[in-house]
Amino acid sequence: MAQRIAFLLGASSVALATAAAVWAGDGKYQIRLNAADQAAARAVVIRASDLGSSGWQGGRVKPSLSDLSSGLSCPNYHPKLSDLVITGAAGARYRRSAFEFDSVSEVLKTRRMVALDWRRSVLVPGALPCLRREMINGLGSTAKLVSFRKLPFPHVSTYAALFRGVISAQASGQNVRIVVDLLLLGQSRTEVTLNVAGPASATSAISAAERRLARTLISRTHA
Repeated sequence: MAQRIAFLLGASSVALATAAAVWAGDGKYQIRLNAADQAAARAVVIRASDLGSSGWQGGRVKPSLSDLSSGLSCPNYHPKLSDLVITGAAGARYRRSAFEFDSVSEVLKTRRMVALDWRRSVLVPGALPCLRREMINGLGSTAKLVSFRKLPFPHVSTYAALFRGVISAQASGQNVRIVVDLLLLGQSRTEVTLNVAGPASATSAISAAERRLARTLISRTHA
């Protein structure tokens, strides 16, 4: 079963990548990376040691400039981005068996820019339906989205929002359900996106890991 779920995570990875782009709406951020904020962004992303056990494969990944500057666009979702400046960015991805943990951290030029980005990209009514639509589009014909909703999350940072999708797919004649979570955090000048995918049977363990990781990543923000 674990191998079949791991295979299906390949289909959900498109949805994960798209969901992370909620920070990036219609238009483009300004990209002005500097060494200090690049180091601050790298300090925040997940590490193998954060996952609490052995056997994880992966490591840091470098976000492309095109991924940073562009993102979701839906009929009722067009956040303004052109006045926001990204000065640092980093990513990391780890997989083991049926689980995947992805994180991206971005440092913006000012705290006010983070507040504006949150208000425009996350709090607006169009965010949830746009994320749902893009996740459906990313699944293709091998799976379907059973549910997608916003869930409460502990106040571990100035800004925090959790979105959860449940995906159903057929593998070797059996129905498999996968949980795909998108956790958005903001603190000072730093924005963090944590994506987690795993079997629905492990939802409680996934939720506990997300709460622990959120506190760990926020504790490392220094920009």
